[in-house]
Amino acid sequence: MPRSPRNYLKTSFFHVITQGISRSYIFDKPEDIKYYIKTMYESMEKHPLKIISYCIMNNHAHILIKTECVNELSKYMQRINTKYGRYYNKKYNRVGYVFRDRYKAEGIYNEEHLYNCIKYIYDNPVKAGICLKPQDYPYSNFKKTIEIKCKNKYVFLDAEIDRDDKQIISEYLKQNNISLLDIKNKKDVLNKSVKVLKDDYKVSLRTIAEELNMGREVIRKLYKE
Repeated sequence: MPRSPRNYLKTSFFHVITQGISRSYIFDKPEDIKYYIKTMYESMEKHPLKIISYCIMNNHAHILIKTECVNELSKYMQRINTKYGRYYNKKYNRVGYVFRDRYKAEGIYNEEHLYNCIKYIYDNPVKAGICLKPQDYPYSNFKKTIEIKCKNKYVFLDAEIDRDDKQIISEYLKQNNISLLDIKNKKDVLNKSVKVLKDDYKVSLRTIAEELNMGREVIRKLYKE
């Protein structure tokens, strides 16, 4: 049984790493990985936490979890690893431990660390030479993320993380050297900005209209052009 997690400083985000015994393969086939992912989400319903990002490799798994109660993290990991261990032993007619010791959990203490952690998780299969791009790996939730440019580098923001759409608009204008005057006086700039903010950054047309101080119907028509 895993020990209770150490007392972390104030943080709601934890990077969890769990490995196979002796670092051996514990996710031998695609259906094994899919079963673990299914167990992750089914078990989440029994604990007050959210899965932000994950990547399941053949001999280990990375999961970024958001929770206000660190004890729930321990209970959650015990639940999913115990359930998967029983499944794995039964399927492959074996006995004994499946996972190596206790899972590791690292607290995330600032925004940059959070984004770097998400990128690190998604880059795992790329660094292992399994694929060329994170989006090509089928056993992560990369495709459910939104890619934004922050501090001159690309980071990944999952839909589960509380996002500030107004800040995204402000950052987009700043990164592209676009002023509100440009937006209102140059239709091509306005048209492109609306489409990028809506399609790439998933900002609602209502929020775009409010932040640009323009009519919602005007923004809607521009988007449909």
